[in-house]
Amino acid sequence: MTIRCIAFDLDDTLWACKPVIERAEQRFYAWLQAHYPRITQRYSPEQLVKKRMNYMQQYPELHYNLTRLRQDWLALLAAEHDYPPALVEQGFAVFWLARNEVTFFEGALAVLEALSARFSLGVISNGNASVHHIGVGHLFQFVHSAAEAGVAKPHPAIFHQALAQVGIAPHQAVYVGDDPVRDIQGAASAGLRTVWFNPEGQAWPGGQEPDAVIENLAQLETVITKL
Repeated sequence: MTIRCIAFDLDDTLWACKPVIERAEQRFYAWLQAHYPRITQRYSPEQLVKKRMNYMQQYPELHYNLTRLRQDWLALLAAEHDYPPALVEQGFAVFWLARNEVTFFEGALAVLEALSARFSLGVISNGNASVHHIGVGHLFQFVHSAAEAGVAKPHPAIFHQALAQVGIAPHQAVYVGDDPVRDIQGAASAGLRTVWFNPEGQAWPGGQEPDAVIENLAQLETVITKL
């Protein structure tokens, strides 16, 4: 059957996530030191990250909305240290802007440019990065986040909702991602074909296998033509 659409995960598929988040947390902490020092006098950078993670673990029902979780945590942080609610919007903006300072994997932009001339491209992501803010939004016909969907990958609804925006049937779409469960098995359960981005050559952990595996995004166009 003809492939009409290719949808992508973002973090660790188009760019490395860990260094981006670490840098964003560092910038946020430096901002707190300058503007809300009572917090950094009490918590080291590592302690503050741990405090946030512990808070988020208390609300698994909100894990589809990382923006709200962080903002709720910031509101609690402000209240605990007798700071005004303005900390929430300002602090989130500092983190979010840094969170969108990404470095694409080698060749990723060229691949997206080439594929966008032949296919409808989309984004289906659990995170809160913005391809429009990053400057590549023009390459994608749709962007659908877990926060918008009300559920996170691997729930099939997020995939179905995204494809419905552009009138694409699941069997006409391919999903490209790095996570075996959230990306590959999630998309497969929704009826999409799947490409596992596996740059480190890891062994498949089990479960329904992807339709194809790539170690470099430059391989994607060739692989798509064979599905």
